This record gives sequence, C-alpha cells and structure tokens, in this order.
Amino acid sequence: MSRERKRIAGPEKLAILKRYLIEKVPISDLCDQYGLQPSQIYNWQTQLFEHGASVFDRKPGRQPGAETSKDRTIGQLQLKLAQKNEVISELMEANVREKKRTGEL
Repeated sequence: MSRERKRIAGPEKLAILKRYLIEKVPISDLCDQYGLQPSQIYNWQTQLFEHGASVFDRKPGRQPGAETSKDRTIGQLQLKLAQKNEVISELMEANVREKKRTGEL
C-alpha cells in the first residue's frame, strides 16, 4: 500500500524548522504531528543553512540591473528556441546529404 506524497509549502517548512530549532520541540513529535520522516526535516535544515545567507544579500525593492522573472523566462525561451533551430538545421543538413547520396537531389 503506497502513501500519497505530502506537499508542504515553504512557510510551513520554515515554521516546522522554527519549532525544532528554537522551540526545541523533539523531532519525533514533529514527525508524528506532520507525518514526516526525520531525514526530511534534516534536509530542510541543511537547505536553510546553505541558502539562508541569500536572505541577507538582497536589498528591499528592485535592484538596478536586476533580472526580473519575465526577463529570465524570455531568456530561457530564447535559448530553447536557438537549441531547437540548431537541431532542425542539423537534421535538414543530414537529410540533404542523404538525398544527394541516393541521387534524389
């Protein structure tokens, strides 16, 4: 019997970690309450400590020259389109070579 995967939002993860780290709630109690494995809470803790400094690196408001989500999406789509064009070009080139080899061109 498989269990449905539990999805926990970022703010809830942070609240669970806060209870564990600051309020000193035993991890076994948290796991029982939220239906989690201890390793999951430890993974969240690792992520928090590895990436937590980025909270302090950012300044409030929009930074000059900062890339927006829309700019990032456009850049990703342009890259994807360029890759598709390259693949199509290679396929067309191979097709023309094959037609020349077989005498169709």
